[in-house]
Amino acid sequence: MELLKEDQHISSYIIRSQEEEIKRIALELHEGVGQNLYSLYTGLQFIETGTDNPQMKSYIQEMERLMERTLQEIRFLTVELHPPALSLGLFPAVKSYAKLYTSTFGVIVELENNGVEKLLPEQGSIAMFRVCQEVLVNTAKHAEATKVKISFFWGEAAITIKIRDFGKGFNCTDTCPGNASGLAAIIERMYQAGGKCTISSKIGEGTIVDISLPFSKD
Repeated sequence: MELLKEDQHISSYIIRSQEEEIKRIALELHEGVGQNLYSLYTGLQFIETGTDNPQMKSYIQEMERLMERTLQEIRFLTVELHPPALSLGLFPAVKSYAKLYTSTFGVIVELENNGVEKLLPEQGSIAMFRVCQEVLVNTAKHAEATKVKISFFWGEAAITIKIRDFGKGFNCTDTCPGNASGLAAIIERMYQAGGKCTISSKIGEGTIVDISLPFSKD
C-alpha cells in the first residue's frame, strides 16, 4: 500500500511538472515568438507602403499572408497548450477549445451544461480539461465521427462529464480496458487527479467516455 501511494505521488508530481513546463512554453510562444512575429508583420506593412514597385509589393503581400497564417497557427497552438479560458472555469475552457477543434478537424461539438458550475482546484481542472482534449483528438483521428456531444453535470459532490461521439466505435465490453489510442493515459490521468474514467463502445454506435471528479472537502 505504501509503495502504491509513493508511485501515485511520483506520477502526480511528474504530471504537475509537465503542466508547468507546458504553461511556460505556451507563455513563451504568446509573449515571445508571437509578439516578435507580429512586430515583423507590422514592419512588412510599413515597408509595403513605402514602395511603388509592383513586383516588390506583390512579394511583400505574399509574405504578409504567410505571416498572418503563422500567427494564427501560433495562437491555436498556445490555446491548445494552455487555454487562457481555463482561468474562467472548466466549461468556458472546453467551450473555447471546442471552437478551435471544430475549425481544425471539422467535427461538430455539441455542448450542454447542467447544474451550477463550481470552482475546481487547478490540478483537477487541468486534468479534466486534458482528458476532454485527448478524447476529442482521439475521436478526430480514429472514430470517423462528424459530431461529438459533451455533457457537463455539476452535482453536489462531484463534476461528471460525458463525452459521446457518433463514430464507428470499436470492440469493447461495458468498460474498456483502456489499452488503445491513448485511452490508458486518459484513465491514468483521472486516477492521479483522484477521479474516475469509464469507457464504453459498440461497433456502429460510437464511443462514450465518462469522467468524474469529486469536489474538494476543504
